[in-house]
Amino acid sequence: MTRSVLLIDDDTEILNFLGRFFEKRGWIVNRASDGASGVELYERERPDLVLLDLEMPRLSGLRVLEILRARDEEATVILLTGHGDVAKAVEAMQLGAENFLTKPVEISHLEAAADRAFEKVELRRRNQFFASRQSESQGLAALGRTPKMRDIAQQIELLAGSDTTVLLLGETGTGKGWVAHQIHALSPRAGNPFVEINCAGLTATFLDSELFGHEKGAFTDAKAQKRGLFEVADGGTLFLDEIGDLSADLQPKLLKVLESRKFRRLGGTREIEVNVRLIAATNLELEQNVRDGKFREDLYYRLAVLPLRLPALRERGREEIVDMAARLLGELRRRMGRGPERITAEAATLLAKYPWPGNIRELRNVLERVILLGADSLEVRPQQLPPELNSAAAEMPNSGDPTVSLEDVEHRHIALVLAHAGGNRSETARILGISRATLYEKLHRYGLEEVGRRSDGRTRK
Repeated sequence: MTRSVLLIDDDTEILNFLGRFFEKRGWIVNRASDGASGVELYERERPDLVLLDLEMPRLSGLRVLEILRARDEEATVILLTGHGDVAKAVEAMQLGAENFLTKPVEISHLEAAADRAFEKVELRRRNQFFASRQSESQGLAALGRTPKMRDIAQQIELLAGSDTTVLLLGETGTGKGWVAHQIHALSPRAGNPFVEINCAGLTATFLDSELFGHEKGAFTDAKAQKRGLFEVADGGTLFLDEIGDLSADLQPKLLKVLESRKFRRLGGTREIEVNVRLIAATNLELEQNVRDGKFREDLYYRLAVLPLRLPALRERGREEIVDMAARLLGELRRRMGRGPERITAEAATLLAKYPWPGNIRELRNVLERVILLGADSLEVRPQQLPPELNSAAAEMPNSGDPTVSLEDVEHRHIALVLAHAGGNRSETARILGISRATLYEKLHRYGLEEVGRRSDGRTRK
């Protein structure tokens, strides 16, 4: 695993000396010539180790140490002191410094101190991993008790034990991000970074810089070198959400990283090697995108080594929907410090009948709104639920009719909510708990694009 260090010293010669020392040993090195910029760099890079000069103008080393430890109690700091500053160094140890070295620094002492500090960092991460693994495994119970969801929980545990690429499939709001976190938390990489980015709506140049970093001067605004998320996630997991929206220009570059684990920063010439597990997710049918020429076939098969499809909430059954609602209500009550304690049978029936096109995200939004508007109530009652749930129960086809498809249920419900919102797309998407892009895709699928258009032919936003 790549190690990283932040050097903070106002002496340029010492910065260069220490930088060369660590770079020769394969560390990623960041430098700051004053305390304020050092704090800023730490916040951005979160290095494994900090070497901090005790005596600096404006912001002293002691003050920088206090700030770092206040913001991150696990910040690992080694102080560099003059011979006359040993008393201050002892004070710094009491403030949480890992160790101190006197100037001029001896190479053997520096190497031993850095190695010991990093070993402690790794040990702490492993302990955190083993402590969290049991609770995370128990957290899979939140998926539900039905055979289908228990099977998905078992698949998640199997995926966590492997180290290959995972592709999560499912509609918007089905919990793909949560599952990605669970896979990472249950894996041997849990003590290392989990980094995520949503590929939707980002330009190819911006996403290229975010994923792979850039060199100073690579483009107009590149005023300094920047590490990409693949470097930040080294040793851990990178979660690419909405992978189906990845630009065609970046698809071959991502494929190369998956195959060789090497890449170049934007504007760079040096190949950087990383050890990163990739989890990707999409609400699109990637196979269809491959057939349409929108997504590379070789990249698709590289991503889809272990695909996992998460069912929509409406596919999970009445018992599962009501159980999910009860769990979410409990979580929201604990977070918000108020709200109803239970759901009445009548309200549960409405929740179970509603098709939930926005899935778990929409259900959470509905319950959060209930808490905000009825914080003093002990129960969730039908009249506290949004009008569209009551309307949906009245308008929906008989759920016991075996001839009614799930698509028909969703079609009718979206049309109902769209009419309720007066044709306003933004309001319809908000009520359904889905993005406008997802709504437009569903309107196109069900032939509802003309619903709510104004007399001048324009769409109500």
